Amino acid sequence: MAGALKKTTGLMGLAVCETPHERLRILYTKILDVLDQIPKSAAYRKYTEQITNERLAIVKAEPDVKKLEDRLQLGQVEEVILQVKEEFNIAVFDVKCSFFCRSTKLLFQEEMKTELTF
Repeated sequence: MAGALKKTTGLMGLAVCETPHERLRILYTKILDVLDQIPKSAAYRKYTEQITNERLAIVKAEPDVKKLEDRLQLGQVEEVILQVKEEFNIAVFDVKCSFFCRSTKLLFQEEMKTELTF
C-alpha cells in the first residue's frame, strides 16, 4: 500500500492520515457489525450494507491512496474517514432507537393488558 502522498490535506484541522486503508477497513467493518443488529428487512440496513460493502471492496482492492480517492469520489481519504465515522454513529443511533422503540412498544402492550384487566 502506498504511504502518505501529501504533507497536508489543505483543510484546516484535518491532518493527513498515515494509514487510511487500515482506518477505512476498520470503520467499514464496524459499520457492518452494527448493521447486523438491525432487522434485515429494514431499508436503512439494506442500502447502508450495500454501499458499505461496495466501498470496503474498493478500499481492499486499491492500494494507491490517490487512486482510492478517485474511485470513491468522496473527497480526500481523510474526509472519507470523517464521513465513515459519522455513518458509524448514525448506525449506532439507529440501533439504539430501534431498541428503544421495541422496548417502548412492549411496555405499552403490557400496560394495555394491565389496564384492560379488571
